[in-house]
Amino acid sequence: MDRNQFIGLILMFALLAVYFTWFAPNPPPAEELTTQEEPISETIEEAAPAEENAEALPAIPDSIQATLKTQQYGAFAFAAEGEENEKSIENEEIIVTFSSKGGRIKEVVLKNHMDYLGNPLILVDGSKSRSEMVIDHNGKMINLSELSFVPTVKNFNDTTQISYVLTDGSFSIVQKYLLPPSGFQVAYSLESKNLNTVLNATDVQFNWNHAINRAEENLEDGRINSNVRYYLADGDYDELAERSTEFEDATLGSQVKWVSFKQKFFTAGIIAKEAFRSGYVSQTVDFGDTTSVKNLSMQMLIPYADFANNFKARYFFGPNNYRILKNVAPDFEENLDMGWGPLPLVNKYLIIPIFHFLERFFSNYGIIILLVVIIIRIMLAPLTWKSHMSMAKMRAMKPELDEIKEKHDGDMQKAQQEQMKLYQQVGINPVSGCIPMLLQMPILFSLFFFFPNAVELRQESFLWAHDLSTYDSVLRLPFEIPFYGDHVSLFTLLMTLSTILYTWSNSQITTVQGPMKTLQYMMPIMFLFVLNSYASGLTFYYFVSNMVTFGQTVLFRKIIDEDKIHQLLQQNKKKNANKKKSKFATRLEEAMKASQEAQKNKKKKK
Repeated sequence: MDRNQFIGLILMFALLAVYFTWFAPNPPPAEELTTQEEPISETIEEAAPAEENAEALPAIPDSIQATLKTQQYGAFAFAAEGEENEKSIENEEIIVTFSSKGGRIKEVVLKNHMDYLGNPLILVDGSKSRSEMVIDHNGKMINLSELSFVPTVKNFNDTTQISYVLTDGSFSIVQKYLLPPSGFQVAYSLESKNLNTVLNATDVQFNWNHAINRAEENLEDGRINSNVRYYLADGDYDELAERSTEFEDATLGSQVKWVSFKQKFFTAGIIAKEAFRSGYVSQTVDFGDTTSVKNLSMQMLIPYADFANNFKARYFFGPNNYRILKNVAPDFEENLDMGWGPLPLVNKYLIIPIFHFLERFFSNYGIIILLVVIIIRIMLAPLTWKSHMSMAKMRAMKPELDEIKEKHDGDMQKAQQEQMKLYQQVGINPVSGCIPMLLQMPILFSLFFFFPNAVELRQESFLWAHDLSTYDSVLRLPFEIPFYGDHVSLFTLLMTLSTILYTWSNSQITTVQGPMKTLQYMMPIMFLFVLNSYASGLTFYYFVSNMVTFGQTVLFRKIIDEDKIHQLLQQNKKKNANKKKSKFATRLEEAMKASQEAQKNKKKKK
């Protein structure tokens, strides 16, 4: 210890001695010491009256409360009191619950649909979804959802009307909701009187924040199939990135006709009779909340003139069924994913009409899918027949083609030129067998979008599949295989095996050689991984389609006489021996020669 530290300690002890000598508190009397030694329970009991006295603070006078509310709400202060009351109305499809706070829709339940746990499907959840209107009262932004409206309910020939009224006698706001006996739409109108005396003539904000309740077992699939969609008055449709789980937003600068919160099988939205002036939409995912799929929001501007002179709109709360959506508003059927390019046309005018026609006669959707396969295969039979005939011609000419290969062994260019000459003489178009197959592709791709998004298949079981709108699982794996998953889909497995069988069968009778013969077996294996988590309705369709196609192939082989075809081709060869080449054949031959020359020049340079 150095000299400074020693002096410091001496000073500290000196200060403590002075304090306890002249400034120490007097000891408590003996009675107080006795009281402090009483049991803890008695001390708590004695302290209780003091807590009660602390709670019984004087209430804020009503006059002061009224002044504060007037400062906050101005002329609307009279409606800032009162507790929230709820009223519900319903029709055959939906139950709509309203709140007296703001006279707004608070909850919507779809009566004929359940969530994955078997509970009633709550499309709009009052604890997660909130809509509101914000008005400009002399510079104060008043949120109508904080004001109490008075409800009245009336019935007109099975149509229910619920009205919410806010009035002080000098001005009024009346919101009316009309629910027909069936359907998924709620008509809305807002009527007002003398609002010009209390409001600034600025646009009214309509805000709707909506967290989508989890309705399906596969949460990740639900998140990449939900988003905000909108349609502008000039006819432009657009949407936020559906598969994104990041924050997405868009500013809608022009007039907006409708905005929807779309999820995989259901949609909630609002359609304005006169367009919203502009708006802003956004979406994000709260990964910590497994009860919600996505958080969506819209902030729309209602022109003040429309608000003050009877603003009208319609709400939609229902399934993504094409027949229902197409009658709601222009392009509202875009809330059902039907593919891109020409694929929606195939779904709208071929697949969906066939599907809904069969629904009138059959209730088992597995049987309906089976019949859809048969109908489509019959429709495509002429193309399939043409493809098989083309392959039969190629098989009939196989001996001549093999001779050409042996003759020009190692010179592929000359061999190809002579093959093209032979095709021209016998009347074979080498690509004619591919064209019918290409024409069938739009149907196959359309079904790729139709089945996973068909609400008709939702929670419909068939054989071991408990829900045809999602994957069937016959075995849960204790681990996850990359790009495959942690389950085994039997329909996908059967589809893969049937595809391999069909490919092997075709390879026995086709002229495909080399690497292509091996590559054709890779596609089924790839689809085994890709489709393992897809809708079982889709993989069941592909499996049945493969089996029907295999049956068609066997039938066509028995019908087609390849010997007779060979004779006809030989006759064509004699007739066309001196025939001039077609323009297509000439161009093809010139292209092949040019390619051959280019390869020779490259070899010379090396």
